[in-house]
Amino acid sequence: MKSCRPSFVAAFVTVALALSVLALPLAAQSGSERPELDPTDLNHWKTVRSGQLTPDGRWYAYQATPTEGDAEVVVRPTDGGEEHRFPIGEPSGGGGALSFSTAGPLQLSADGNWLAFSTFPTKEEADEAKKADETLHNAVTIVNLNTWQEAKYEGVSRFEFAGDNPRWLVMRRVAPEKAPKDTGSGLLLLDLQTGVSSPIGGVSAYDLNDSGELLAYSTQSPDRVVNGVTVLNLRTNAAQRIDSERALYSDLSWADEDGERPALSVMRGHISEEDDTTYVAVGFTGFGGSVTTTVVDGTELAGFPEAMRITPERSPRWSDDRSALFFGIAEHDEDPDEGDRPDVKPAAGTPGAMQSPAPDLDEDDLPSLVLWHGNDPRLQSRQQVQERADERFNFLAAYHVAEGQFVQLATEAMRTVTLAANQRYAVGYDDLSYQLRDGIDGGRRQDVYAVDVKTGTAQKILPAFTWRVSLSPDGGKALYYDDGHYHVYDFENNSHTNISASVPVSFINVADDHNVEDPPIGPVGWASDSESVLLTDAWDIWRVDADGGNYSNLTKTGREEGIRYRRPLRYDPEQDGIDLSEPLYVEMYGEWTKKTGLAKLTSNGRNIETLLWDDVRHSVRRAENAETFVYTRETFTEFPDVWAAKDSFDEPVRLTDANPQQADYAWSAGTRLLNFVTDKGDSLQAALYLPAGYMEGEKYPTVVYIYEKLSQNINRYVVPNETRALNVSVYTSRGYAVLTPDIVYKINDPGMSAVWSVVPAVQAAIATGIVDADRVGLHGHSWGGYQTAHLITQTDIFASAIAGAALTDMVSMYNSVYWNSGNSNAGIFESSQGRFRGSYLDNHEAYLRNSPAFHVKNVTTPLVLLHNEKDGAVDFNQGITFYNSLREQEKDVVLLQYVGENHGLRNPVNQRDYTVRMMEFFDYYLRDFPAPDWWVNGVPRLEMEEHLKTRQKKPQIIS
Repeated sequence: MKSCRPSFVAAFVTVALALSVLALPLAAQSGSERPELDPTDLNHWKTVRSGQLTPDGRWYAYQATPTEGDAEVVVRPTDGGEEHRFPIGEPSGGGGALSFSTAGPLQLSADGNWLAFSTFPTKEEADEAKKADETLHNAVTIVNLNTWQEAKYEGVSRFEFAGDNPRWLVMRRVAPEKAPKDTGSGLLLLDLQTGVSSPIGGVSAYDLNDSGELLAYSTQSPDRVVNGVTVLNLRTNAAQRIDSERALYSDLSWADEDGERPALSVMRGHISEEDDTTYVAVGFTGFGGSVTTTVVDGTELAGFPEAMRITPERSPRWSDDRSALFFGIAEHDEDPDEGDRPDVKPAAGTPGAMQSPAPDLDEDDLPSLVLWHGNDPRLQSRQQVQERADERFNFLAAYHVAEGQFVQLATEAMRTVTLAANQRYAVGYDDLSYQLRDGIDGGRRQDVYAVDVKTGTAQKILPAFTWRVSLSPDGGKALYYDDGHYHVYDFENNSHTNISASVPVSFINVADDHNVEDPPIGPVGWASDSESVLLTDAWDIWRVDADGGNYSNLTKTGREEGIRYRRPLRYDPEQDGIDLSEPLYVEMYGEWTKKTGLAKLTSNGRNIETLLWDDVRHSVRRAENAETFVYTRETFTEFPDVWAAKDSFDEPVRLTDANPQQADYAWSAGTRLLNFVTDKGDSLQAALYLPAGYMEGEKYPTVVYIYEKLSQNINRYVVPNETRALNVSVYTSRGYAVLTPDIVYKINDPGMSAVWSVVPAVQAAIATGIVDADRVGLHGHSWGGYQTAHLITQTDIFASAIAGAALTDMVSMYNSVYWNSGNSNAGIFESSQGRFRGSYLDNHEAYLRNSPAFHVKNVTTPLVLLHNEKDGAVDFNQGITFYNSLREQEKDVVLLQYVGENHGLRNPVNQRDYTVRMMEFFDYYLRDFPAPDWWVNGVPRLEMEEHLKTRQKKPQIIS
């Protein structure tokens, strides 16, 4: 391969020297005595997942989970007492350290007395079972937090505690592998007081009411003899069979109680002799006395559309006051088993010639035709992606019990209807007349209607509306943004009020640089009493009356101090809206310092106290019923371990220490926050991550990573791994600096904007004396890949570059299909990241100016492209044509294609391979390591298998 830089040739001349450098450990090269990170270490790096805090704040529990391998559940008191650990095998899924999920693999009882968690097969067991083609199941372990006694129950797929003061743990059993069709699995009820477990067989569905006192379950068997619904009172142990027919029961659900009496709804399916199923929605009320059953049967309702049926695709639900039952209706499928659509859906992103060959069709088969009509509201590709959703679509309807009245709420035009709280009103959306044009220019227009739920009457209140409607907690008002101001619509009075006209700040998001006119800064939310809303001007939080009468700045000094006050903590899961009568705990972010913190607002904002404020990244949660907080604090060099504190935050207690082994390895010396000015005069920032063993006065090889704005991540810890190609922790451990600059955009110049931002950022980094100007590499993926490709056509400051899934020709890309969604790419260009005004037909010069494909002659930077043939976001043709153009111009280029992969790499084998090749490439150009053979000579098709086998046998990281 021809080289355009002297270092390419020099490497062969000095190969002996390079090999001697290669033989040295990084510690000797970087001046550190600690070893660098390598793949054998990375799989054992742990994360804190599935965190849980009891409502009284006494206990915190979490999963300590390695990247690969077996994990533990850890529980400890938040006051710093002894921790207890339990092995759980190799888990799948789970949320973050502060996820507080009520249905996850780890749960603490609300009274703080019990811990329950899923256990999984160990990695060794799972690997052996996979080889033997065997199925292993999870179990659940229950631990008494007062005595530390534990019990384990096998074959459990789901579990939950019953209520706030639970006596019972409800466990869903795994169905037997050879159980007949239409057989329910089973429940296991564990009495936490006695330790006695009671099985219930054949359960197809179940649900607990809010108090945890009533357990409803449906039973099912192949002959349907035992099918029915039973309610078990867990306090009295009395069971009541409330429905029993030879039918299929599904979608069993208790209504939210919130002081109202319990109410249950279920879908009941009656199977005819022709094996067709007719569904009815059934509601039950009157528990504790004589249960009242409400059956909604479309065939018996006046006004029910003849061509419609009640569908199981929408779960029935009660209104809050139990006066109405809501359900879905859909058109009858007259011939469900005839005329099946042929499977003509293309593989995402795959060029036509590489699609699967045309199917062999028998004489009686349907043609494999897709007909694209110019007047289709949605592209055929979009309809293919949404086919399942279209098949399941149904119209929201209501049955008002006292009146015996059926009301259809959604219509063929107004297909989306959202019920307001209390369900007296609803908001309907009609986008039918806008779909075709929105699919081209990226608009999101729709006509918005106020719907009377009692009558179904719909009145248009917002024509061609673009933004979001927020309904008040009492269901009587709707907040919306229009023409630079926030407005409130009152359903009862049919009135619109501009509530922000007199507020002395703007709520237009001036920082949004997309081609969208006056976009809003999203609202903070409604007050819980629905009398006011909280808005933000991007700095301070403003309380504004819903009638537009009064306003006040709750946080007061955000704008003048450069602090953005963000969302309040939500710690009461039952609370709708923001309770201004209670203290508000509000997140803080320093725009120019990147500090974060927490402020406490009391007395409707008359007092504000800063509780946390530091040059770290915080994430905070509060206990539901106590002023106890758990929070993480992280920097690029400090793992986000979990801490606990009381309201003052003056004596925090560390609850986790997930990765003490970090101290044993060469680690980044920290970060620098750089300020720079773009070529267009914008003041921006960049994060510079220092290499391990950094010494002032030394210059270091540097990789620049780009994707719009990134400096806000300066205090984000990056868990080292071998599957994320540019892992900043790994690169800094190996002696690199990494630079992540902010980019801002000018309309009609998305590519040139990157040049105007990134080049000055690199120059600012070089000016620090840390970055070696001759050893700067560049990497980006997707939109960042596009900007990487464009940058190297406009500047020669980069010694090497890697562009992943890059857009390269804005003209051909404009009207191609984003196969993952099925939409045209045109909307992305006009209203999203593209930031163009109009199409290339109307703005041809701008599209050409910002297309790397038309500037390949300028390229002097060696380039690796990553592009996969099934990329459903950026068409494979964008990568292959750019590669061919560079090849034609005799530029240094290699394209990596991982067969079968989409926009990013999902297979860990491919991820590791790409990670290593990226490092080999940058090591060669930026650290004078030997050139990888695949870069110098390529790999012939017939030798690829041996090439890959050979690489798998040797160490995967060059050091």
